[in-house]
This record gives sequence, C-alpha cells and structure tokens, in this order.
Amino acid sequence: MTDSEERKPGIDSGTGTAPAAEATGAPADESGADAAPATEATGAPADESGADAVSAGGAAAVTADAAAGSTAAARAGKRAVEFIKSVLGIGQPGDRVPGGEKISYYAYFAGQNLIYALVATYLTTFALLQGMDAEKVALVLVLVKVWDAFNDAIFGALFDKVKFKSGNKFMPWLRMSVVAIPLSVILLFAIPAGISEAGQLAWLAIAYLIHDCVYTLCDAPIYGCVTVLTDNFGEREKLLSVKSICGTAGGGIASLLAMVLVSQKVGVSYFYVAIIGAVIAFATMLPFCFKGKERVVGPPPAESFTVRRMFRYLFSNKYLLIYYIAFLFSSGCNVLGSLQLFMSFYVFNDELIVLYVGLITTVPFAVASFAVPYILKKVNKITLYKSCLLATVGINLLIFFFARGNTGAYIGLSVVNAIATGVVNVLMFMFTPDCAEYGRFKTGIEAKGITFSLQTLMAKITGAISGSLGLAIIGLFGWKSITAESFADLAELAEQGITQTPSAINGLWIACILVPLIGNFIAFLILQFYKLKDADVKTMMSCNAGEITREDALAQIKCKL
Repeated sequence: MTDSEERKPGIDSGTGTAPAAEATGAPADESGADAAPATEATGAPADESGADAVSAGGAAAVTADAAAGSTAAARAGKRAVEFIKSVLGIGQPGDRVPGGEKISYYAYFAGQNLIYALVATYLTTFALLQGMDAEKVALVLVLVKVWDAFNDAIFGALFDKVKFKSGNKFMPWLRMSVVAIPLSVILLFAIPAGISEAGQLAWLAIAYLIHDCVYTLCDAPIYGCVTVLTDNFGEREKLLSVKSICGTAGGGIASLLAMVLVSQKVGVSYFYVAIIGAVIAFATMLPFCFKGKERVVGPPPAESFTVRRMFRYLFSNKYLLIYYIAFLFSSGCNVLGSLQLFMSFYVFNDELIVLYVGLITTVPFAVASFAVPYILKKVNKITLYKSCLLATVGINLLIFFFARGNTGAYIGLSVVNAIATGVVNVLMFMFTPDCAEYGRFKTGIEAKGITFSLQTLMAKITGAISGSLGLAIIGLFGWKSITAESFADLAELAEQGITQTPSAINGLWIACILVPLIGNFIAFLILQFYKLKDADVKTMMSCNAGEITREDALAQIKCKL
C-alpha cells in the first residue's frame, strides 16, 4: 500500500462530518442547537469555525497531494535507475559479474582508449607541428610497426604459455602494465623542439617502440578477459557493447583535450595534453586491475599448445582472418582521424570545426551506440555491421562532393554519418571473442592469447597505416614542413604568408574523405565471406564449456566450419 492510499481514509473522515452525524442518530438541528451554546461559550462566531474546518480539510488535501507527488517522483526515480541499470547491464537476471566490477571494466576501456586516441590520432599532428618532414614521419611509423608485428606474435605465444601462480590468465598482465602505459605516452610527446630533425625522429622511433611494447601487455588481456568474466552469452554481448561506448567516450576526452588545449584560443603544447591524459587514464584503468575476477574456467584443450599448432590454428581460423583483412582496409584507410585538425584548419579555416562536429554528433552517436544491444536481439551483428559500413560509404560520397568549405553541409551530413559510425564502433571488436570460440571449437586449441594479440596487432598496424598513408598522400601533393607549438602559432604564420599550397589542401581533402570511403567499401565486399552467426557462436560456447557434446553442437550449427 502506498502513502497516498494510506491517507485516503483520513481524508474521507475529515470531509464527511454530515454522514458521521447521521450515523450517531442525532438530528441536524440538534447538533446545530448544541453548536450555538458552544460557540457562545468560546466567543467564536459559527462562520469562523466553518472556515477552520474548510482550512483543515484543504491542508489535508494539500498534504495528500504532496505525498502522492512524492510517491510518483519516487516511482519515476526507481524506473530511471532500473533503466540505467538495464542499459549498463547491471543486476540483470542470470548475470555473473557484479555491478561494481562491470563499471570498473567499462572505466578501464575509457582510460585505455584515451591513451590510444592520443597516440593514434594526434601523434601525427604533434610530429608535423614539431616541423618533422611528413614522409620521414610516415617511414618511422611503418618501420616501428614492422617490429610490432614480431612483438605481438611473441607476446601472443608467451601469453598462451605463461602460467601464473594465482591461476589467472589475464589480470596479472593488466596489473603489470597499468603504470607503464601512462608513462610511455608522456615520453612519446616529450620530444624537444630544439634538437635536430634526426634527433627528433630517433626519439620518436624509440619512444614509439617502448609505448607499443607496454601497450601490448594490456590490450590482448583486457579484450580477452571477457571470455573468463562470464559464460552468459547475453551478458558478454552487453559487456562488449557498453565497453565500446565507454571506449569511445575515452577517445572523446582525448579529442577534447587535444583539440581545445592546442587551439588558437588556448595554445598549450601537446606535452601537457599528454600529462593530463595520462593521469586521467591511470585513474580510470586502475580499479579494474583489482576488481576484475576470472570466474569462468573451461575444460582443458584437447591437445597441447605448441608454436607450430599456434600457426596452424591461426590459418585454420578463417573467420578471424576474413574479419581482420576487412578491418585492415576499413581502419587502415581511416585517414581522417590523424589529419582532422589540419583539414579543419585549412579547409574550414577553423581547427575547432571538427570539435563542434564531435559535440553536435554526440547525441545521435550515443543513441545509435546504446541501441546496438537491443538491435542485436533481432539482427545478427555481422549483418548490422555490413549495413552500417555501406551507409558510411554513401554519406562520405555526399560529403566529398558537396560539403567542402561548407560548414553547414559538413555538420549536417556528419550528424547522419554519426549514427552509422556509432554502430560500427560498438561492433568493431565484438567479433574477436566469437572467432576465438570458433577457433577453439574447430581445432580444439585454446589460443585466446594469439587470437586477441592479432586484434592488438591489427589495431596498431591500421593506426600506423592510416597515419602513414595520410602523410604519404599529402606529401605527394606538396605538403610543406612548418614548425609551430600549437595552432595559435600556425595561424600567426599563415598571416605572414607561411601556409600550405592549394594543391596540398586538395590532397588533404582527398585523404580525409575519399580514402576512408574506399576502405569501407572494400571491407564491405570482403565481409560477404564472413558467415559466422550469433546463434552458432552460442552453440560453440556451450560445447567449449563442456555443457553439450560436440555431436550435439554439430547438429545445431549452420555455418560452414
């Protein structure tokens, strides 16, 4: 019974004096006669006592209305809390991961992606502002990634071989890397402007190598640990969806810091941006290192793990290879991220235009991102992913032909593009756990380390390719090296006539808009060969966990192994 319901009898008795009198059997005139002497005795007129009764009744009604309003507000608040918990996947039926642990898991991705965005998106901008030659920077980035290919393969094999005393497979690596990652990004952005270009390039190469090595220690484990946090497929999908949204938020924080602080209005150097970003990242990544719990342990693999079997597993996992070949094109050609500030500055005459676009598109991007878990209840994620990739191709074509120099058109089309991009960003790394389950089911090899290390490798390779490809393209169009601490310095130099040529700006527009849409279209074509469906993954998970036999699983699976 609610508060308002408990008050209703009191309200009725307070306003129902006449029925109460009738119930006693006393005539109305007698009660009136009795009331007169009483009135005389007290000296109060009869109409005043009536006013007092009305006032009391009104006060009771107001109290009841207030109580009812308070109850309604409480119910609305409770519904809001339940909705938020549903969106975040906290406290849902069948969940195995506590709410606090989930929040720390999401926060880790916010911090990690903040670091990733600073390096992948703004390292190129920083290097060009330092006055380094665009083509030389591109060469350094590519050479570092050649080593990174070996580094990730070594770590993947090491990850699957190393056994910790705790019995944990993922969490120890996260604890080892949580301090090293923020420090490495500060080192990377600490290149002095006063040394020679050769010295700057050497510093860039060494610091980038260090950063890549320590980043590898956390990337494969944090993505892979979802397979041991829970064996509930729906809960795992929700974890992967929400962590992608939080990761995007972390990237947004990096963009806010990097764009605003180095803009003409503030003029701070990237070194201080890196320090602020590193502190935020450390604070958000640390809690999960102690709250995370590995609670799902499947039966041991059918066969022992060797390096030879590792490569056999990798090349037999066709869906893993198909997906990441497509990913190589879609992410590797995403040149806009590394050059967006220069495009905004030279094409739209304001380096903060891309920030305004980011702020305006936050709502459609967020709505699309949070809708993904609900859409996936009706649609296979590979179908949704391909559809959104194709949508970005069409929208970017419109931007390329109709929005150059037109801020309104660019913002309007970007809002539409944010819906498709939001879905793509959430789904992007949801396929790796599925491929890991497929690989275990097909080969009997437990190789999550090499599976998620491939994801790490491809993310870093595509980051380097996108940066190097963009630099190579603008270099071909005659990009000039101009030294500046921030865009405030760059604007002053432009006023003095030290700026880029029209040809270089044409190349910048082509690199930022046309190249990404080509990459997405090629990825869409490649993904026509990806046939792994969500229902099949659920069946494979059950078999891998020992809940059903392989024969029963094969009878249910529809995709070709």
